[in-house]
Amino acid sequence: MKIKYLAHAAFLITSDNGTKIVTDPYETSPGISYAPISETADVVTVSHEHGDHNNAAAVQGSPTVIRDSAEVKGISFKAVAVSHDESGGSQRGKNTIFCFNVDGVNICHCGDLGHELNTAQISAIGIVDVLMIPVGGFFTIDAKVAAQTCNELKSKIILPMHYKTGKSGLPIAGVDDFLKGKDNVTRSNDNEIKLTAATLPARAQIIVLKPALLTTS
Repeated sequence: MKIKYLAHAAFLITSDNGTKIVTDPYETSPGISYAPISETADVVTVSHEHGDHNNAAAVQGSPTVIRDSAEVKGISFKAVAVSHDESGGSQRGKNTIFCFNVDGVNICHCGDLGHELNTAQISAIGIVDVLMIPVGGFFTIDAKVAAQTCNELKSKIILPMHYKTGKSGLPIAGVDDFLKGKDNVTRSNDNEIKLTAATLPARAQIIVLKPALLTTS
């Protein structure tokens, strides 16, 4: 399988048989000035109804859009209900964490997780091989809580997302706060990684992918 970081919280996951999944497609705006998403996919996951996460209309190919647990193209998507803030969603609403298995690799996309996970939520998420986690704070968990969450979920590969870049006008932190003091960190010049269940690392590895849509078109 391949995982391509589009930008913000949007990834393109392509299975070995060609099934394509886009997570949390954003709408270009003054706060999000990455190039527009124009990928083709079979499935789109939407964690919550904010414009920087729910622009499913931008994804080509008439994909199935899921906002809750579902099975599409033989892949079971488990929705774990969490909140966008520390007040049970009273400030910014609810959020959905999506967990699914592609080619034997367990993927977890946290959307705009806004709080520490409780025991029941950790149990519901289950085994995680690849964790896509927000680290920028302000609207989501910050670097400290993100690090705690990574430890709790025991993911083998951690892909930071939803952090400040030159194309993000949101009042969030960059990825460096999350990386500070951590080992086994790779800053990639590429936007994509290839994975198999057999080649997952023995201990947690943080990989910072370069957003594919960093430049406007």
